[in-house]
Amino acid sequence: MPRPRFDRLAPDQQDAILTAALREFAAHGYADASLNRIIVAAGLSKGAMYYYFDDKADLYLHIVGTQLGRLTGEPGGFTLFRATSAAGFWSALAVDALAALTTLSTLPEVAAVLRDAAGGSGAAVLRRGQEEFDSATRPWVERAIQRGQQLGAVRVDVPVELLCAVAGAMMQAMDAWYLTRRDVVRPDCGVVHDFIGMLRRALEP
Repeated sequence: MPRPRFDRLAPDQQDAILTAALREFAAHGYADASLNRIIVAAGLSKGAMYYYFDDKADLYLHIVGTQLGRLTGEPGGFTLFRATSAAGFWSALAVDALAALTTLSTLPEVAAVLRDAAGGSGAAVLRRGQEEFDSATRPWVERAIQRGQQLGAVRVDVPVELLCAVAGAMMQAMDAWYLTRRDVVRPDCGVVHDFIGMLRRALEP
């Protein structure tokens, strides 16, 4: 997590740091990324970076969480929250998943960082910062589960927390598998629909 001082920086200064970090982690992965190169690219003094982040791992976790938030966006913007039936909920979820992957396909640096976090040198760091990672996706998953229950698309006989844990784990597994397939250069509709089918069988009443 960035230190409070980072939040008080001017937006252009924040952007300079985050852009430099995103490019470095995308190009080299966590293990080979250089904090010194990020510092130079961001136009900081060496001591200044530690004024805002504890270390390279702290900065990496913030970048991953920020980019996940960028992909999920505002919950109300997703098609599934406008669904009016159980069948429509699952169809809309597939549409939203494809839209997120389509967006990701236009952001190669973001894709590279998330790929490293899913199965590369950043995976171990991400496990250590799992709480921060989860905080980027948990609100969206919980709201989606609750909307599905309202429409009769999602079971109500087990606690919402358990349903969120199951859905979240399945989504993480899917993301890791998808991102680490080096041959995937554009959204794969068949894979998305297969995954939504598995998720549906796990969560439907």
